[in-house]
Amino acid sequence: MELKDHIRGIPDFPKPGILFYDISTLLRDADAWQVAMGRMAKAVRAYHPDILAGVESRGFLIAAPLALKLGCGFVMLRKRGKLPGATVGLDYALEYGTDRIEVQADAIAPGQRVVVVDDLLATGGTLAAGIALLRKLGATVPAAATLIELSFLNGRQKLDVPCEALVSYDQ
Repeated sequence: MELKDHIRGIPDFPKPGILFYDISTLLRDADAWQVAMGRMAKAVRAYHPDILAGVESRGFLIAAPLALKLGCGFVMLRKRGKLPGATVGLDYALEYGTDRIEVQADAIAPGQRVVVVDDLLATGGTLAAGIALLRKLGATVPAAATLIELSFLNGRQKLDVPCEALVSYDQ
């Protein structure tokens, strides 16, 4: 099955000149979604994760069912102020400013193997921040995984771990 056939491109969203790759069309097709999760599970299983960390918010859609399929835990990497209890955060640079990503302080035990999961690898800033944040808690981060990679943005260059992507777009 060609997964790209189930991902819709929406021009000029969220602003003119951007082509948005919409995964909602993939998510609502039961067969395509099963195939995507099966392929992602095969790719991620090789890294022997204890926990998957999903990046807010579309990363949750992929990481949570993937963790269930792999029989491992799931934690959320969220924007500032969205998690209850004590949190640990990391500020990071974006193309247009800065942002902050947080995780609950007790979410990861030192030495746990955590694969970071998001829907999309674009410039790599958010995934790199997620990796750094998890390491701040003592995690071993063997890899990252995404459904889509925009290879023309060279996001892999910001990552110091392998990144598994199911589909890649060159433009």
